Amino acid sequence: MEIYSNENEQMDALRRFFANNGKALAVGVVVGLVALGGWRYWSGHQETVDAGASAEYQQLTTAMQADKPQTLDAVAKFASENNNTYGALASLDLAKQYVEASQLDKAAAQLQSGLNDTKDANLQSVINLRLARVQLQQNQADAALKTLEGVKGDGWSAIVADIRGEALLSKGDKQGARDAWSKGVASDASPALKQMLQMKMNNLS
Repeated sequence: MEIYSNENEQMDALRRFFANNGKALAVGVVVGLVALGGWRYWSGHQETVDAGASAEYQQLTTAMQADKPQTLDAVAKFASENNNTYGALASLDLAKQYVEASQLDKAAAQLQSGLNDTKDANLQSVINLRLARVQLQQNQADAALKTLEGVKGDGWSAIVADIRGEALLSKGDKQGARDAWSKGVASDASPALKQMLQMKMNNLS
């Protein structure tokens, strides 16, 4: 759906990174935090758990189909039982299914849960952006503006500007929307995104 188009490339890159480098991440964390003799056992155990979560995530999300509720339930169960990056990714995938089914309350709940499952700043930014879009669809402009405050990093500035402009416009603040979109146009965004923001500004006139 259009609601997800601006973040798809970043989301796919994050998913591939964690799927392909989960083991290395687990080992790196252990090496950095544990310096005593027991670290080898812990490392091996954590690596096994991480690899298992990655494999299960791939299996469940690949099989997920909107017309088969049992597949959605399986992903929801996985997300609730894995308070880690894979749980957060599962929540994102499940939220997308709920949005496409117009079950916005369930989508928002999954995204909120995903935020609590990961400490990765980029993944948190993706989740916050998608949550803000869902909140806009729920006519919760103030909540969307608050959610956007959780998006960190200059690389997201144009997308944030796009959503902020939509939220402000829904509140009747045309000047605020114009200012937001203007900042997006002035940012280091893709030509396509800049053109879209400029068109929105032109439509205000």
